[in-house]
Amino acid sequence: MPEVFLASRNRKKLEEMERILAAHLPDVRVLGLDDVGTYDEPVEDEPTFAGNALLKARAGRAATGLPSVADDSGICVDALNGMPGVLSARWSGPPKSDERNNELLLAQLADVPDERRGAYFTCSVAFVHGEGAEAEVVVDGRMDGHVIREVRGDGGFGYDVLFVADEAPGRTTAELSREEKDAISHRGRALRELGPVVARVLAG
Repeated sequence: MPEVFLASRNRKKLEEMERILAAHLPDVRVLGLDDVGTYDEPVEDEPTFAGNALLKARAGRAATGLPSVADDSGICVDALNGMPGVLSARWSGPPKSDERNNELLLAQLADVPDERRGAYFTCSVAFVHGEGAEAEVVVDGRMDGHVIREVRGDGGFGYDVLFVADEAPGRTTAELSREEKDAISHRGRALRELGPVVARVLAG
């Protein structure tokens, strides 16, 4: 069974990646951080999503010996000049908390009118399967939409409960089915682009 390592403990991310890769390699197995031995995870101190994704994928490959994938993603809000951006996961400070991040974002946008609440999710996914630049691939995905004024839905994770995508009006991305979200999400788009590359490498 071909295996690929995803540098994440987020079970929903692991399942999402396995679903998308399975379209290209049906018997693929995606391992996460909880499935491998503990190693020192790098500090995500790069100024770009792509830089952070590569840091994590390189560290995963070095620690596990497996072809490794890592992503860095976040929400960029027009009224906040593109923030939280790369700080999305830790926007409200340590320890990381989706609930506190969402509360802070809502508070910061409280006086912003609906027509100025535009935002987009963006994601960089890095795949490292050997040494050197020729064994590294980075792809990007984006999902445009806007931030609403209240939390809605119990699916997804992170800021999904506050975000309505342009391609799925009326529902937050936390209210979409897995299939609906995969079809339009920033991560889904990036993984679909990367999927054939990963499949070719794993198939040997």
